Amino acid sequence: MTIANSKKITAWEDVTGAVRNFRLAALLGWQDVAQRYRRSSVGAFWLTINMGVLIGAMGLIFGTIFRTPMSEFLPFICVGIIMWGYYSQLINEGCTSFISNSDTMLQLPLPFFTYILRTWWRNSIILFHNIIIFPVILLIFGKFVGFTALLVIPAFFLVSLNLLWMMVILSIVCTRYRDLTQIIQNIMQVGMYITPIMWQPHQLPADKSILILDFNPFYHLVSIIRDPLLGGTGTLLNWGVVVAMAIIGWGIALLFLNRFRSRVTYWL
Repeated sequence: MTIANSKKITAWEDVTGAVRNFRLAALLGWQDVAQRYRRSSVGAFWLTINMGVLIGAMGLIFGTIFRTPMSEFLPFICVGIIMWGYYSQLINEGCTSFISNSDTMLQLPLPFFTYILRTWWRNSIILFHNIIIFPVILLIFGKFVGFTALLVIPAFFLVSLNLLWMMVILSIVCTRYRDLTQIIQNIMQVGMYITPIMWQPHQLPADKSILILDFNPFYHLVSIIRDPLLGGTGTLLNWGVVVAMAIIGWGIALLFLNRFRSRVTYWL
């Protein structure tokens, strides 16, 4: 279902209609990246270069401060910064997914979730460019990923499910209350420092780890991707929290979209 009446279809029909016509969202997302780097000789790999420089600089500074061997710290911070950049971009751009597509939404009766998928796919393309840095760093230190890296596939699926439901809710709320976008951006900036991206979880005092790690949803979202790439598997708590978030979050998101879908176009 590519054409939907914004006042009649349910949230479930909106989401499934957009997923069935994912090719449209993928095409729009790909065009976003292509237009951004049109006539550039390096293209989207400028992002990879910038990310590589950031990882190298931050890795050297924080690795030296924490006196952690670079062969251990650089791969850790590499995956952390790349995944945090992916999460924060999706959350921030998710807030404006409807606002930035307002002209199209007011003229074409496409499923609203198409615009969420467009944002997700655009940033996933950038993620696939940036993740190239990780094997380069491993090769520099003579390391290789193990079979546990295969867990990244289900982990990425679960992470995407969680980010998509967050984007659905934020896109609706931020369309109604525009100032929330700035608040969310500030929260994500602070979130990077309270999530183990620049520092390692074992460096926390034991009595602080429950509050800062276990109650931090982004710690679990980062861990199920980072740990398998570094030879671990992630804890049962990491996987359990992410699965529970996906189930509960999507339930809330569908109720939210069902309740406010017909009002979104009036708020644009």
